[in-house]
Amino acid sequence: MTTSPRSLDRLIRPRSIAVFGGKEARRVIEQCDKMGFAGEIWPVHPREEEILGRRCYRSVADLPDAPDASFVGVNRALTIDIIRDLATRGAGGAVCYASGFREAASELADGNDLQEALVAAAGDMPIVGPNCYGFINMLDGALLWPDQHGMLRVDHGVAILTQSSNIACNISMQTRGLPLAYVMTAGNQAQTGLSDIACAVLEDPRVTAVGLHIEGFDSIEALERLATRARELRKPVVTLKVGKSEAAQLATVSHTASLAGNDRVSSALLARLGIGRVDTLPELLETLKLLHLHGPLPSADISSMSCSGGEASLVADAGVRRKINFRPLREEQRRPLKESLGEMVTIANPLDYHTFVWGNREKQTAAFTAMMKGDYALNLIVLDFPRLDRCDAADWVTTCEAVIASANATGAVAGIVASLGENMPEATALSLMAAGVVPFFGIDEALAAAETAAEIGAAWARTVPPPLLKVRAEAGDAVTLTEAEAKAELLESGVEVPRGRTAATPEEAATAAEALGFPVVLKGLGVAHKSEAGAVKLNLASREEVHDAATAMAAVASGYLVEKMVAKPVAELIIGAMHDPFAGPVLTIGAGGILVELLDDSAILTLPTTERAISEAIDSLKVRKLLDGYRGGPKGDIAALTRTVAAAAFYVVSNASKLDELDINPVMVLAEGQGAIAADALIRRRK
Repeated sequence: MTTSPRSLDRLIRPRSIAVFGGKEARRVIEQCDKMGFAGEIWPVHPREEEILGRRCYRSVADLPDAPDASFVGVNRALTIDIIRDLATRGAGGAVCYASGFREAASELADGNDLQEALVAAAGDMPIVGPNCYGFINMLDGALLWPDQHGMLRVDHGVAILTQSSNIACNISMQTRGLPLAYVMTAGNQAQTGLSDIACAVLEDPRVTAVGLHIEGFDSIEALERLATRARELRKPVVTLKVGKSEAAQLATVSHTASLAGNDRVSSALLARLGIGRVDTLPELLETLKLLHLHGPLPSADISSMSCSGGEASLVADAGVRRKINFRPLREEQRRPLKESLGEMVTIANPLDYHTFVWGNREKQTAAFTAMMKGDYALNLIVLDFPRLDRCDAADWVTTCEAVIASANATGAVAGIVASLGENMPEATALSLMAAGVVPFFGIDEALAAAETAAEIGAAWARTVPPPLLKVRAEAGDAVTLTEAEAKAELLESGVEVPRGRTAATPEEAATAAEALGFPVVLKGLGVAHKSEAGAVKLNLASREEVHDAATAMAAVASGYLVEKMVAKPVAELIIGAMHDPFAGPVLTIGAGGILVELLDDSAILTLPTTERAISEAIDSLKVRKLLDGYRGGPKGDIAALTRTVAAAAFYVVSNASKLDELDINPVMVLAEGQGAIAADALIRRRK
């Protein structure tokens, strides 16, 4: 697939639409009429004289002009002919509805060939699909969409893009108060990928934010363009990335590939680019509400208020799973909160304000205002509404009015959270959105939105990252360097390694040990998993011990590496690198030694990286507690560890075209000021 070579503006914001086909084409006209499309619509049909009161044309050549947008709802073979005619006529673009292309290649032998023929027929005319429903533009009432939907006209809102037409249908039916400007599908992305479409809708000044439901990335270059333009326009992008791709081929000689995994690389890549990521469709919609109204958050400091201790506990517990901070109240907030809520209320965050002020708009406003003056990035009020068909919601309306008044008085960002999403009526959600208060459906979803918006804000506050390293590994068989060879190469790049010597025989090993000084480590060369094979011996204190150990491992080793024993470390880490099929070379750091799989504690760095990114990755690890001096223990040399990771990253970048895999495990992080030493290393690279 290639990126769209031509502007999508005419296609997605058309003034004229041509429709090809039978019932699907008729539905497109019906939807455009229903939504008040003001432009021209030209049906094309070989037999019909008119459709829905409009004259039918027999072919592309018969049309009054080159259409801006076309919906091609015919069989797959005829689709190619029509696309070729539209491209020749100078049309603005087309939606290809038919299936039976690459997505059906396992059932239809000509699926791949037909998709290639379709792209060739389009030439430089943009096409969306095939195997897709098209799109809904509710800003202009332009719908190249052959089905029902649940949307209304808006003057501004968010755009949501997906590869799945059914997911698009589902999203169009949301009743959460989210203003949908565009809902668009991409199908097979034969020519135009989701990132290209997203770039096009970002340019619409009426679009506030973009959500992507991604099954597979289209193009790394297009994704980078999208991230760059989103940042320039200050329009955030958030993704729901699903369909975890198969991990890169797992090399049996290292832990690196299993630690990375393509889905974790995807998260690291999106974080680098400043694109948010959520886990569910509800989280996507709730995050887009927040971004639509207020954009990225400047921090993850959150306040929460509810009239129930149970709700306050639910919020607090949900926050444990998120990178948010229920920052304690400031002293200047405590007095006005006490005055408005009474002495029996415990002043805290999250805050249970009890029911003493329930139904009292003046006192509720005073309390909410005091909380919102705390300079929190987001202020949440938990409020589940009663059933409107059976109950009186007057006091709940009073609470909403108090929240709106407090937000207006302080300029703070506020949200009302229904712990059960179905408990907030759509009309209430719409009225809150109109007042600038975010109506959140669900506690977990609200905190996911806050976390994601804060992460985008933090990414935008950092320096723009350099372009990703796009070097791919050369073809050819991979060879594994000996540990001695690997360490020699790493040493040249700045990675500190133990002093050592190689030896061919037990006698030479013993002599080398004497020259280095005891105690030493003896390792058998040419052995992948040394510990399991008995090919590593530690703390050998004499010539005899070295000789005996070398003799014992002679059956599995092709030679020996004798090294000076490293002092007891504060912590052991792993640094690894591998080629991701999409992101290219990536670096992994994490808890090392025997703890690699046990702790599952690692972070991914896309390349090239920066010292700040390395420091943030180290800070994210559980093993960081050891490095900080756990329970009175010595602190680790974090500065040396950072330099070591940077040196390993430099080696990977410098050798990216040939490097297949790097595994440095363990990196022995010594006490503060004493360094970090690569005790073992493995390198696989192409011949």
